Amino acid sequence: MIGVLLFAALIVLRGLVLARTRGSVPCRLRQGSGSWRSGVARYADGELHWIPLIGVRLRPRHAIARRGLVVSDRRPLDDDLYAIDCGPVSLAMSADALTGFLAWLESAPPSAYLDVA
Repeated sequence: MIGVLLFAALIVLRGLVLARTRGSVPCRLRQGSGSWRSGVARYADGELHWIPLIGVRLRPRHAIARRGLVVSDRRPLDDDLYAIDCGPVSLAMSADALTGFLAWLESAPPSAYLDVA
């Protein structure tokens, strides 16, 4: 019983550390027509790393490269979130995080191909 509680406490602590890490923003991710999963997005070396909020590993589950990224659709969701479709995945984030994401996309080197709808 104590082991289960300790494991649960470590998972919660991991989520808090991820959410408060500098350069990280809360972000939901959906693959295809699946359900939204909560996590944290972090910008690193020309990629957006998405790490699930609940889990054991600290490594990113998805790495979305900025080079050649196509944002095909933007739409408002409930709960003051905005969804953007980026190829095989969709991301949902707050208006402030979306502004930062689009600025990150636009700040790519001139040789990168970008298409923002």
